[in-house]
This record gives sequence, C-alpha cells and structure tokens, in this order.
Amino acid sequence: MTERKPHGVDFESWVDKQIREAQQRGEFSGLPGFGKPLAGVSRPYDEDWWIKEKMRREHVSFLPPALALRKAAEDALAEALAARSESEARRVIEDVNKEIGAALKMPPPGPPLLLDRFDVEEVVATWRQNRRHDGDGVDPGADLGPGPTGR
Repeated sequence: MTERKPHGVDFESWVDKQIREAQQRGEFSGLPGFGKPLAGVSRPYDEDWWIKEKMRREHVSFLPPALALRKAAEDALAEALAARSESEARRVIEDVNKEIGAALKMPPPGPPLLLDRFDVEEVVATWRQNRRHDGDGVDPGADLGPGPTGR
C-alpha cells in the first residue's frame, strides 16, 4: 500500500476503504491460520507474551546459571534412567557430575546451587531395577540418591 491518504478525507474512512477493498480482492483469505481460532486467546493477558513466544519458538532460556544447572541435572537423570544401556546411563551421569563439580568449586552467580553430585552406582542400580521391573508399574524415579535434592 504505497498510496497516501488524500487531503480532506477522514483517516478512519480512508483506512476502512483500504481494508474493504483488500477483502474484496481476497488478500486476507490466503493467510496462514485463516479460519482457525487464535492461539492462547483463552489465557490471561501478559504484556510480555511476544517475548515469551519468541523465546519458546527459538528454544531460548534465560535462567540464572545455578537454576540452569539444576534443570540440566534433572534432565540428565531422566536421560540416564531412560538410557538403552548401562554404559550410556553412566556416561550421562558422569558428564553432569563434572558440571556439578565445577559449579561446586566455583559457585555461579544467582541463587544458591543446592546441588550435589549424583551417586553413579545408585543411579545405575535404579536403572537396572527399572529394567528388571519394566512394565510392573515401578516408579522410575524411586530412590535416586542425593542428586539434585540439595545439601
């Protein structure tokens, strides 16, 4: 729309005319999401919705380093318990233990870390137990040792 509003024409009437003509030409009918409900229309209003949506789309997170490490520890534990082999479970826990150890030596800024290294043998024992009782309704997160519960 490169044309300018003619002098002496009310702005609102001019805009309404532009929209009506575009509708008549069908310029709004081929848009993505046409005829579908608006996403999130039932959620309460959040003035930062567009920032959060962009971060979600781009898989960006801005957690303080201590909280990010706690989240990584939880994810690593879940990954280890779902591992296909014992060696993979060990590797995952040993890798996260290195990160936790580095953070314990030099605590990151922000909230307290409240995190200890996982006991690799306890996690592997839980992994083995889950494999033995797979399908028996055993809680896969049972008795995991100190891990991210704090100290």
